[in-house]
Parts: sequence; C-alpha cells; structure tokens
Amino acid sequence: MGVYEKMSLIVMKFGGTSVKDAERVRNVAGIVTDSYKKDNSVVVVVSAQGDTTDDLIEKAAEITAHPTNREMDMLLASGEQISASLLAMCIQDMGYPAISLTGWQAGFLTSSAHSSARIRNVYPDRIRREIDQKKIVVVCGFQGVSRYDDITTLGRGGSDTSAVAIAAAMHADLCQIYTDVEGVFTADPRKVPNAKKLDEISYDEMLELATLGAQVLNNRSVEMAKKYNIELEVLSSYTKVPGTIVKEKVKMEKMLISGVAKDTDVARLSITCIPDRPGMVFKRFSKLAARNINVDVILQSVGRDGTKDIAFTVAQNKGAEAKEICEKFADTVGAESVDYDDDIAKVSIVGAGMESHAGVAAKMFEALYDKQINIRMISTSEIKVSVIINKDDADRAVSAIHEKFFPTDN
Repeated sequence: MGVYEKMSLIVMKFGGTSVKDAERVRNVAGIVTDSYKKDNSVVVVVSAQGDTTDDLIEKAAEITAHPTNREMDMLLASGEQISASLLAMCIQDMGYPAISLTGWQAGFLTSSAHSSARIRNVYPDRIRREIDQKKIVVVCGFQGVSRYDDITTLGRGGSDTSAVAIAAAMHADLCQIYTDVEGVFTADPRKVPNAKKLDEISYDEMLELATLGAQVLNNRSVEMAKKYNIELEVLSSYTKVPGTIVKEKVKMEKMLISGVAKDTDVARLSITCIPDRPGMVFKRFSKLAARNINVDVILQSVGRDGTKDIAFTVAQNKGAEAKEICEKFADTVGAESVDYDDDIAKVSIVGAGMESHAGVAAKMFEALYDKQINIRMISTSEIKVSVIINKDDADRAVSAIHEKFFPTDN
C-alpha cells in the first residue's frame, strides 16, 4: 500500500469514517495485515467510530448542561477505546497477533488542560515490548494522561497528532494518515470536481492549508511532523492507490499555488473610533490573548479626527467571548461601537511558488471579480493570500479561484 513497499516500522492512522462500522473495521484490518505480512512492524492509531464522539456529547447533555472538562475527557476517551479494541479483535480473528492500548498505556504524557491537552512526551516502552513479540499494536488516538494521572484528550485532530507523536518517538520510517480522500488535493474534491491530487507537498504549504480550513490533516500534526522530520503519506482507506507525500523538500518544480482552502468557522469584529494614541493596539489584543483567543486577519484604518477603526477575525466558537471583551474595551477607552458578524468565510490560496511569481494575488482577485464576489478583508504572507467574503459566496469563490489557477482544459 502506498509508495513504500517495505519498511521496518510504519505508523498508520485511521479516522472515524474509516472504522465507522464492522465492514469498515474489517477493511482497515485488511490494510494493516497486508503491511504486516511484508515483514513491517506496524503501529495503528484509531479515532472513535463515525459519530461516536457526538453521541457521547449528547449523552452528557442529557445529564447536565455544564459538565466539567475532566469528566468530559473521561467520557470521550471511551470512543477510541471501542475502535481500538474492535480492530484488535478483528485482526486476531484473521489469525494475526494484535493488542490494543489506551493512550496512557501507550505512554502519552500530556499537559493537564482538559479537552485541549498538549503532548508533553511519549514513552513508547510498552509499544516496543509488544512489537518485539511480533504483535500489531493498536493505539487509541486523541488521548493521554496528565502528571496528575487524569485522562486527557487532545482536541480536534488529536488522533493525527497522536500518530505523528508515536512516529517521532519511535523513529518510524513512515507515518500514513488514512482518510476518505486519496490524498491532498488542490481543493476539496467533494466540492470541486476537477481538483487535482498532489503527488507531494512541503510541510510549510500543508501547514498553511491545514490552518486555513483544509480538513485532510490537522495543523498540529503537520507542525510536529516538520519539527521531527517525519515523512507523512496521506491516502485513502478505500482505494489502493498511492497518496500524497508531505515532507520538507519536494522534487517537483514549485507550482504557482498548491491549493485553495475554505474556512467557514470565522467571525469578524470591528471597533470604530478608537482613540489614536500609543498602547491601544496592545491593550486590545492582550485582553484577547489572555483568554486564549487567537486573532487572524487584522485591518486598521489610516485614521480620522484623532481616532482609528480596526477589524479582525477570530474562530466562530470564540466570537461571543471576543465580542464581550471588545465591548468592555470600547467602554473603557471611549470607542464608538463594536460590530459582530459571523456570516462570513475565509478563502485562501497557498503555494511556495508565490515567492518567485508576481501577480498571484491579482489573479485571485480577478477570479472573484469575474463572479462579482465582494472582498471584505485581505491578509497575505510569503506563501498565502486570504480573503474574507460573505459565507454564501464561499463555495463559488473556491470554484472560481481554482478554475483560474487550474483551468479544466489544461
């Protein structure tokens, strides 16, 4: 499976859709054992089945409207344990040795921030012992244990991060991330039929795409892979075709852009008539930072009559909290008003080729103009351009931009 035929140690990660029912668990077991039969040592990381996590959240809501994060971690960690044990049973039933391990049995030590813990270290002694006994090791992703011996979960995309962390700790030859698409595409192939699959992509480009809304990989896992130089392969658990390799340097000539991404989990805040004096920017954003609210696109006016206007974006689930902070700030400094809008989307292009090609942003803006899509904010870096537009225009924008850079007649 994939571009590598023989390895000493492979870490494989399967998401919730790949193990959502008995048929798919058997399919995953077939993929795993095919690799094992080629004399590979195999560690498998799994997510909770299908909608299990959402179902568990609903069960908690039936009991209380305000569950503690600690008890939610205790509850949600059970989802991955179901997947891991079922997959291990299936592999054993096929005649191969296998064992399932929870996150803490696998050696994941995390911070104590329940529901969004960070991996502090991985001590894979137990995994090594089981591999030495020629077993396929199935590990629960998304979870670990804090120094207080409490179960913790890693937040969104945590299983990707778990897989890369194991690969780093054990110096794996390859970390394969199995999804429901055949690799990394220039756009979401489910929304843009002519999206092209990439044979390879750099860590930096993949990190930008993941951060900007492409859901094929979690950005924390890409950061970790880059830090420890872990080569990733993104591929499908349904089709036996090579996927996309994510690595530091790519052999292919840099394309103008590598992809178009969309993020609808965005809210925009604007504060008008802020007194134009030193310290205002610091005071405003330090209050948001103190509440762990990340600010993305920022636009500040030139200023008029001794005041400035400023607009910025945050994640939508942080929007209400950010608005409350901004309203208190506005009252304190005498700003005029705070406006809030979450009916927006961020559409971005990413590509290392931007560094050496002029006019990339203009080409993107032309695509939006052709479709009469209004741009409300713009953010740029060396390898990305992002625009804030109305949410209703997001899918049209992605298709128009993709067609501009990747014409269907090419």
